[in-house]
Amino acid sequence: MRVIVTGGAGYIGSHTCVALLEAGHDITVIDNLCNSSEVALQRVQEITGKPLRFVRGDVRNPDDLARAFEGAPDAVIHFAALKAVGESCEKPLDYFDNNISGTIALLQAMRRANVHNLVFSSSATVYGEADEVPVTEDAPLRVTNPYGRTKLVMEDLIRDCCQAMPDMSAVLLRYFNPVGAHPSGRIGEDPRGVPNNLMPYVAQVAIGRRERLQVFGGDYPTPDGTGVRDYIHVMDLADAHVRAVEYGVRHRGARAINVGTGRGYSVLELVRAFEQASERLVPYDIVHRRAGDVAMLWASPALAEDLLDWKARFGLADMCGDTWRWQAQNPEGYIQGTSSPEALAAP
Repeated sequence: MRVIVTGGAGYIGSHTCVALLEAGHDITVIDNLCNSSEVALQRVQEITGKPLRFVRGDVRNPDDLARAFEGAPDAVIHFAALKAVGESCEKPLDYFDNNISGTIALLQAMRRANVHNLVFSSSATVYGEADEVPVTEDAPLRVTNPYGRTKLVMEDLIRDCCQAMPDMSAVLLRYFNPVGAHPSGRIGEDPRGVPNNLMPYVAQVAIGRRERLQVFGGDYPTPDGTGVRDYIHVMDLADAHVRAVEYGVRHRGARAINVGTGRGYSVLELVRAFEQASERLVPYDIVHRRAGDVAMLWASPALAEDLLDWKARFGLADMCGDTWRWQAQNPEGYIQGTSSPEALAAP
């Protein structure tokens, strides 16, 4: 299939591009590179030995979308969004504009281009404080921060479009906490500035880029007082997106599906596992809780296994080991700059 990947130069997007190319799909990436690097796309092609098409543009811009939709695509995977919980509490309007407006523009472009198949990068944040864990897809939806609110509104917009257009298919992947990197160490998570997510912060402390880890909250009602999350290897998550695209071709309507391992680990459990994988100490301080965070959240992945024939393959040791390999090989992340003209196919 010909697949458009919005935000394909980002962390999850780039790993999904690898999985799509290895599965035999042709891809066009549209990304404004506001929090990603074009170098990631060059390395995707090096890993797979296959080309991709790149359009540098913003999904809120109809002209940029028109360029991306050239060539009669069959499906869209929508990653493009701002994604930091804490930042969303400080800058909610930026998140509403980028995430929600971008999704509306994308849905309009899909309608104009007669493209009916969508896989949406949603989030477990739509569940907020879950009544019980593991969380199933029919759990109440009650967000606790503006980032999660944008994801829920985006889901609702997509569901409404599927209701109005019976030939449309949408898979809403609600994933939990993506971590890890490609096992080659060539692509991984490269946040700009101070990392908002736990694993890259831990990795930067271990490599010496940061002095100490701040653990947000040590008084949660969990075994060691720190937050418990369902960490999922990014390559498992990439595989789920490929399967979701192929599922969507065969089914109509909107379907929300959790993507997680079904097991939760605390912050301190992850820190200890990373210390073992890296053979480095990760000093930390426990500080006040972060706005919008919840105590415990992990998935029931049963529906993904049933509908997508998908199941997580990698454990916490793999997640930490692959993250460390990426960080050790790329201590400063991607080299900032533009790839050579030969590296990326012209739009």
